[in-house]
Amino acid sequence: MDNLLSKEEIDAIINGDHSNVFAVLGIHRDKGSKKIFIRSFQPFASAIEVISPEGKSLGKMTKLDDRGFFQINFDETKDFVYRLRITNDKGNVYDAEDTYRFPSTIGDIDEYLFAQGNHREIYKKLGAHIMEIDGVKGVAFAVWAPNAKRVSVIGGFNNWDGRTDVMRKHISCGIWDIFIPNISEGELYKFEIKTQENYILTKADPLATYSEIRPKNASVVFDINHYKWNDEAWLKQRETTNTYDRPMSIYEVHLGSWRRKGKDGAEFLTYREAADRLVPYVCNMGFTHVEFMPLCEHPLDASWGYQITGLFAPTSRFGNPDDFRYMIDKFHQAGISVIMDWVPAHFPKDDFGLAQFDGTCLYEHADPRKGEQKDWGTKIYNFGRTEVCNLLCASALYWLKEFHIDGLRVDAVASMLYLDYSRKQGEWIPNVYGGNENLEAIAFIRKMNEMVYTQTKGTITCAEESTAWPMVSRPVSAGGLGFGYKWNMGWMNDTLRYISHEPVHRKYHHGLLTFGLLYAFNENFILPISHDEVVHGKGSMLSKMPGDEWQKFANMRAYYGFMWTHPGKKLLFMGNEFAQDWEWNSDESLRWHLLEYPMYQGMQNCVRDLNLMYKGNTSLFEEDFDSRGFEWIDHSDCDDSVISYIRRGHNYDDYLVVVCNFTPVVRHNYRVGVNEACRYQEIFNSDDKSYWGSGVRNEGPQSAQGYGVSGRPYSIELTLPPLSTIVLKPVRG
Repeated sequence: MDNLLSKEEIDAIINGDHSNVFAVLGIHRDKGSKKIFIRSFQPFASAIEVISPEGKSLGKMTKLDDRGFFQINFDETKDFVYRLRITNDKGNVYDAEDTYRFPSTIGDIDEYLFAQGNHREIYKKLGAHIMEIDGVKGVAFAVWAPNAKRVSVIGGFNNWDGRTDVMRKHISCGIWDIFIPNISEGELYKFEIKTQENYILTKADPLATYSEIRPKNASVVFDINHYKWNDEAWLKQRETTNTYDRPMSIYEVHLGSWRRKGKDGAEFLTYREAADRLVPYVCNMGFTHVEFMPLCEHPLDASWGYQITGLFAPTSRFGNPDDFRYMIDKFHQAGISVIMDWVPAHFPKDDFGLAQFDGTCLYEHADPRKGEQKDWGTKIYNFGRTEVCNLLCASALYWLKEFHIDGLRVDAVASMLYLDYSRKQGEWIPNVYGGNENLEAIAFIRKMNEMVYTQTKGTITCAEESTAWPMVSRPVSAGGLGFGYKWNMGWMNDTLRYISHEPVHRKYHHGLLTFGLLYAFNENFILPISHDEVVHGKGSMLSKMPGDEWQKFANMRAYYGFMWTHPGKKLLFMGNEFAQDWEWNSDESLRWHLLEYPMYQGMQNCVRDLNLMYKGNTSLFEEDFDSRGFEWIDHSDCDDSVISYIRRGHNYDDYLVVVCNFTPVVRHNYRVGVNEACRYQEIFNSDDKSYWGSGVRNEGPQSAQGYGVSGRPYSIELTLPPLSTIVLKPVRG
């Protein structure tokens, strides 16, 4: 038999060191004689026979090496389809496809676009994909590891032996791929990577669509194409739902602790169980959006999902990807938008994850002054690498396209924007202009936002950004970062400081309440009372409120009334809608039993009515981001700790009057200036008895009188309940 291979080349195949396995194994044509030869490496085989697809013997292969290297020569000059009949070292006989006879699933255009950083749907090429080639069903695997010496797919189908299914390398882009026949959905797999230093790494698939339940971390083959959606009507009208002049009241949820089941509440609700319980609850409470803390795969529960190892996989804690789709589908059928927290700022150092993926700093920046976030013990993505940015942009599009997510809230944007974020002098590297701006991250953010808004109509992005960086929520074309919204952290910090003061001292801190209106229209703001305000020793929202039990609840209701009528969209973390009394604990369910008591039930009623009022009055949301939507009546009454203002919609005559009294004093005969000589009907009062308030209210429409105050031609005389927000609507005719 003619053997065109040297012993060194055979040794390289057997030892897993060959740089181009596909050039050796499988079916090939001799360049000189044009004859065909087939080679196979089967380390556990004692004999191999080549057979036709129908099972007819075409010849027995010769064992060139006792370690399992076989070859057969044919006189044919044309390639043909064949299979292998293998007798293993235990005497068992079985038929198998030859993995090395199948072509690559990565085309020239894939290589070009990925290297360029513009392959928007690279997730359809990298990862694991069930498909059929030449009538044979199997799974196509592909992974980016440009600096590896060798990459193999390992799993139960090959006894986790990295010598068996060695992948093909595409030199121009660093992608490795292989089609493995006759494996299917549910198969566990990883990538075995041999580094240039001959170390062996075992890595989960960065583009896996499904993973094992932690603490296990193998990737799982899953077909993401077989779910049948029922939200077509929602998607058609979504573009008009998520516009800036529509209501947005967001319920933020940590799915693992919203509600639990089982003995002692030890078990998570599944995605499907959550859909059946959470969807009706969100609807009943009147929220328009739900925002989930990260549901991408992550290894540590205590990270709450913010240290992600699977940018393309819903966490398996609560079910499989189709279960996740079911939950989103149910929200859409109920008319609720779904936002998910997304974390492109950093990633954990777990051995099976992205860190040192191919033996080099592939995803992270090599210099720790740019590549490591010491506060969180994580790595920072190398935003200057086109392939990394491509994968991150593709991840954003993946959730919006494949899972019908309506929006992404991007976590820790400030840490991306600043090179000196949480770093001391000497711990960071200035940019090329000597500044502290991370120019590469800025370019990525802008590109990501442009792709989201052009590729997925009706979706939104929101930045958790806590600094004074300008134009975060302005279009890229105008010089902005391109986000649709920005969390207003300044408003949240100032107003929580204000409301935590004893009422008798609030007159000395009045500016904390009103300062936010100086910059309220600089960005498209969301007012966030998020999970960050009720963890890490900060206590619950209720514990921040001063006074006795009644005053604590009254303060909180008044504060929510102020928040819901203030310019900006709204976000409230779960449990805060009924004033959970303890700091949030991610390891246990919310304290739902508190709703057996009237004060907590009253708070829940109050939030529900605030949402209903908010959605039912266009003046509270149509002009959130324009000064035309807000007008002070009186912001200077610090001695009484009272503020009053007008909220307007697109139509100038569409307005509401809001009055907040942040002292526990009932103020009788309090005059509020108005522009119009009509009657004003109280439509919301946070002191209502159904909210566990004292029940002080303004009965019937209040007629404006020709007695002007606060520079207004008319005024109405009101009774201000203690620690309250009241809202009045003009009644004409």
